[in-house]
Amino acid sequence: MPEVTIKIGGRGFDVSCQEGEESYLHAAAKMLDDESQVLSDQIGRMPEARMLLMSGLLLADKTAAVEDKIKVVEAKLSEREAELEQLRGAPAPEPDRIEVPVVPDAVTETLAELAARAEALAAEIEEKVAG
Repeated sequence: MPEVTIKIGGRGFDVSCQEGEESYLHAAAKMLDDESQVLSDQIGRMPEARMLLMSGLLLADKTAAVEDKIKVVEAKLSEREAELEQLRGAPAPEPDRIEVPVVPDAVTETLAELAARAEALAAEIEEKVAG
């Protein structure tokens, strides 16, 4: 079992941990050290046991708040999953019907005649202006 020295509140502590767990122990110790630093800055030097107790309580409070948030998020996720499952089970919506107007052939022919007349008039005007 490896022996690791961790620093909390400027004090060194020798602790044992399982093989391969050293990085987790250092991460946890850093969290505790960060909390003890906050206490130290606010209150000043205090007995080791009190510092560790207060730091642990601060971390426990933060952990409880995070657990509460996780419960809320899990509840929302559960609602969304149920809604998604309901939508997956629902029949597909009817497609929107789109009506495209059909232009009668007579209108198309009349427009073509009007365009031809307009072009003829334009050509006649151009000849008169040029001549």
